[in-house]
Parts: sequence; C-alpha cells; structure tokens
Amino acid sequence: MARMDDRTPPHPSVQDVTLQQILEALVDPVRRSIVTRLWDSDTDIKCGGFDLTVSKSTATHHFNVLREAGLIRQHYAGTARMNTLRRDELEQTFPGLLKAIVTAAHRQQ
Repeated sequence: MARMDDRTPPHPSVQDVTLQQILEALVDPVRRSIVTRLWDSDTDIKCGGFDLTVSKSTATHHFNVLREAGLIRQHYAGTARMNTLRRDELEQTFPGLLKAIVTAAHRQQ
C-alpha cells in the first residue's frame, strides 16, 4: 500500500523558478483563472472545485504546469488533490508580481 507522501507530486523550490517560467505559465487564461481563484480563496481548493471549461485531462495539464512553475502546491486530503497558491513564497522571491497579475485579471473579468 502506498503511503500518503507517495501521492504528493514534487514541487520546485520557488528560488529555483525563473520569472520566465512563471510568466509562461500565466499566459494561459485557464491557468490565470486558477491562480486568481486561489488568490481570492481563504482555503485550499480541490482540482474538481474549479469551474473550468476544459476536459479533465486538460485541467490536469494546467495544474501540472502551475505546480512545475512553482505557483501552486498540491497535496491530498483523503482522495481529493488540493491546491494552494504559494503566495508568501512567491512574494518573497518576486515581490508584487502575483498581486499585479491578479489585479489585472480582475479588471478583465
């Protein structure tokens, strides 16, 4: 039987993530909507808790891109894969970047 830790995907250190990776991850409107929703939320959100207009496999791809770019952290709560915005870590490494992106996204809604 697999331990819980075995299901948690790897996460890069935010210090190892480049600005280029973050911007490329956020160029997609679906991924920006995920980040914006997490920014606006007080709690972690399961993958199925987002109202995305893409297939489940495409949504999985978007979550993977965000995780690999250091924008989100994923963990399991029971059988649900939960998503957390790495806000504090990103703010330390890229001050003001997420807030500017989310503010612009809110204006375009």
